[in-house]
Amino acid sequence: MTSPLRLAVLGAGGRGADAYGRWVRAHPDRARVVAVADPLPARLDALAGTTAARYADWRGLVADAPRLRPDAVLVALPDALHVEAATAVAEAGLPMLLEKPAAPTLPALTGLAAVVRRTGARVAVGHVLRFAPFWRAVRAVVASGALGDLATIEVRENIGFWHFAHSYVRGSWRSTAESSPMVLAKTCHDLDLVRWLAGAPPDQVSSQGSLLHFRAENAPEGAPGRCTDGCPAADRCPFYAPRYYVDALRDVTGHPVTMLGDDLSPAGRLAALRRGPYGRCVYRCDNDVADHQQTLMTFASGLTATLTASAFTAENTRHVAITGTRGQLHGHMGSGEIGVDLYSPAARLPGELARVPGVELTGSGVDGPLRHPSYTLVARGDTVAADHRGHAGGDDALMDAFCRAVAEGTVGTGELSFATALDSHLMAFAAEESRTGAGVVDFAAWARTALGAV
Repeated sequence: MTSPLRLAVLGAGGRGADAYGRWVRAHPDRARVVAVADPLPARLDALAGTTAARYADWRGLVADAPRLRPDAVLVALPDALHVEAATAVAEAGLPMLLEKPAAPTLPALTGLAAVVRRTGARVAVGHVLRFAPFWRAVRAVVASGALGDLATIEVRENIGFWHFAHSYVRGSWRSTAESSPMVLAKTCHDLDLVRWLAGAPPDQVSSQGSLLHFRAENAPEGAPGRCTDGCPAADRCPFYAPRYYVDALRDVTGHPVTMLGDDLSPAGRLAALRRGPYGRCVYRCDNDVADHQQTLMTFASGLTATLTASAFTAENTRHVAITGTRGQLHGHMGSGEIGVDLYSPAARLPGELARVPGVELTGSGVDGPLRHPSYTLVARGDTVAADHRGHAGGDDALMDAFCRAVAEGTVGTGELSFATALDSHLMAFAAEESRTGAGVVDFAAWARTALGAV
């Protein structure tokens, strides 16, 4: 019997512990955590337990790697530390799963790309959505050729009004200088999907958007700096923090309420809101990232793709619509449903599409006066905890794929390729450059200049 993989985890927060660490605990026959680095003792206790080595600083763990002998490292530190930590792990010669974004700035990204090339580092980036059953089914339909030549791809990232306030107004990704632009921090997942579905990087990128709403001039009259300080708009404000963290999420003990602190009792949550960042008025924060943005990409094949991201949605999910010369597809990630319509009455979906893991073909027939074939597929695993964790099954599926790749020595190849992840990150930086004034970006030329001699 093969021994479980020995994993070291840098960062025991929402991704290191709640996502990847949770998978390890559920699969003790596949992997075990042998070392954890995190500055917060409570997080160390929760993930390291009584068996794993503990480090208050990730540098100490990496320095001890020859003694610890991990098979791989999970880098789930704050975004600003990703490049430094990934460089150290690469120099140590260990394969890694690097949480997205791989780097928060363009210079940092190009520096990391140079390190990967120089060291031959085995790096997989945490683009979990391409491993979710829903998106694997979408990709399988596209790859089958049933839709013909692709004409348009539309991805809609419905961030959710509450999720945007949590992460991008009050939270860790509110500031471009302290983290990264929203188009990278949030939608590099979506840009990765566009790149994956298109099968190539774009020729041109253009983008528009702004910080429309979460500004001081939009604060209700008399609103204090904190929701807990007697806000006169508490009953009507969509972003009133106690309603969300204390009432609506009273039965949730994982993400996002773990960000409040260790005491998740109602009194503990209120205390955290009185003193911590998540109790601040959304109109009186130090945020500067865009709260809505639309990006247009054109490809050499003639395909055009659009990505719409907005804070102002009730849903926290993604929609996709793809048109091709022989058929169209539309999907709703939250429900897991995918509809496919083919234009020729003689056309059929390939039978293997009904065998995509986690996906069922639930209906087929004909539709409309031209009696074109119509199909419905459902990604059954995608509705589990879709709002607050799991990325619709993608977290677990990525960990499964990563551990398999570690065992087989194939980290950094195929769908775990760093080169493909590099493209989607560059697409995000090009979109932000366009949004902030550059207009239409010639992506190929721009990327060559950005990467320089890498």
